[in-house]
Amino acid sequence: MSNLKFADSHNMVVFLSKPAKREGFEQIVDFLNAHPIRYALTVNPTIYVSCIEQVWSSAMAKTINGEVQLHALVDGKRIVITETSVRRSLRLADAEGIECLSNSTIFENLAMMGYEKISKKLTFYKAFFSPQWKFLIHTILQCLSPKTTAWNEFSSTMASAIICLATN
Repeated sequence: MSNLKFADSHNMVVFLSKPAKREGFEQIVDFLNAHPIRYALTVNPTIYVSCIEQVWSSAMAKTINGEVQLHALVDGKRIVITETSVRRSLRLADAEGIECLSNSTIFENLAMMGYEKISKKLTFYKAFFSPQWKFLIHTILQCLSPKTTAWNEFSSTMASAIICLATN
């Protein structure tokens, strides 16, 4: 089993109000406010630090019947977290969604989004996007990504999420 740990930079909440002095971002903010992913980005439930610490100190990843599950103990109670339970809690109505787009689809869509440095590497950088796309990418990374370092770059999996979000 893998050792899992809590990272305090995860699960950030975004505030989707229109910026007063930044032109060009209104469209992205409107888009995020109208999109079903808004709930997952903005929900701010009360979660006690002691519960988080208990989860991560006792968490074990298990695969049961082909499904990856996170098993932990909180206040003596066994909890099981699955992808389905997370999707249901965050109201992500994409159970039939895809996990990752093909490389060619990723490169094609990123080019249409204005990505300036197309290569064959599967690591992408926010710096090669317009400020509006950087904002969207940063928002997604901070709120939903399992990353613990290098917030200026993202993987093909996150690229797939951003492309699917942008193209509905």
